[in-house]
Amino acid sequence: MHFAAINDTGFNIMLALHLLTAFVAFAPLFVLPILGKQMQAGNIADRPALFGYFATNSQRIYGSALILSGLLGFGVAGMSDEVYKMSQGWLVAAFLIWIAMNGLLHALIRPSEKAINAAGAAGDAAAEKKLEMAGMLLTVLFGVQLFLMVFRPGISV
Repeated sequence: MHFAAINDTGFNIMLALHLLTAFVAFAPLFVLPILGKQMQAGNIADRPALFGYFATNSQRIYGSALILSGLLGFGVAGMSDEVYKMSQGWLVAAFLIWIAMNGLLHALIRPSEKAINAAGAAGDAAAEKKLEMAGMLLTVLFGVQLFLMVFRPGISV
């Protein structure tokens, strides 16, 4: 007996929630680097305070959404009526990339945002560089993850 199969209502709800949480998790990946550069170029005095908000949101919103997106993805695979199995290479790769993305967000991005906030007007060039590098890596991993989710290499459905 299966809880749901591909294209059943339960499966589609799980898939929709998986996609929604992924959109929430990765929205700042595209917006915050641009906003950060614009604030730097505009010499905005409250820039460090905004990075404090970024750090808080990275934990509460984006980090939580990234974790939920992965967990919901496992649910989607589990509800796929054995079409998708965690032993498939594309899902193993997706799992490892998800772990790496969580590591980047929680171990590099958020602490860098906090350091920029704490540095105040003096700035923290090392944290800025670390944040930029981690953001670029996260963007690349997101692209690879998106490729895996769309094309599911190695299987035919």
